Amino acid sequence: MNLRPMTEADLPAVMAIERATFPLDAWSEGMMRGELADMPRTRHYVVVTVDDEIVAYAGLAAAADQADVQTIAVLEKHQGTGLGSAMLTELLAEATRRGAREIFLEVRADNPHAQAVYRHFGFEGIGTRRRYYDDGTDAIMMRRKLGD
Repeated sequence: MNLRPMTEADLPAVMAIERATFPLDAWSEGMMRGELADMPRTRHYVVVTVDDEIVAYAGLAAAADQADVQTIAVLEKHQGTGLGSAMLTELLAEATRRGAREIFLEVRADNPHAQAVYRHFGFEGIGTRRRYYDDGTDAIMMRRKLGD
């Protein structure tokens, strides 16, 4: 496993993972390019490679004292192997390096596994965004305080 910064050259592989992981509400390539355009100023995106194949990616937005986990995706055959946790650990570290005091995310209400992972990392539910996802599924808003 190798975790490294995402580049524009990674977009074809990243977009294939995006569509496979989030078939109902995948980001467009234009949206992803927009995120990369803000690196490193307000964004931090990483990919994980296994045997030179991109199998996962994650992204963070950070400004002032707040950060947001924008996305985390792992190819299905690599889920449960610790890649998501490794990327989340990197995003938390980057948020701290950038001076964020708290970090937020939204997670699908119908994804209890992801919610449990985030709780394991110290996130707590703070509210619900009704019908947040394109298919009408609610999002659970979560927050974790960073630093002191």
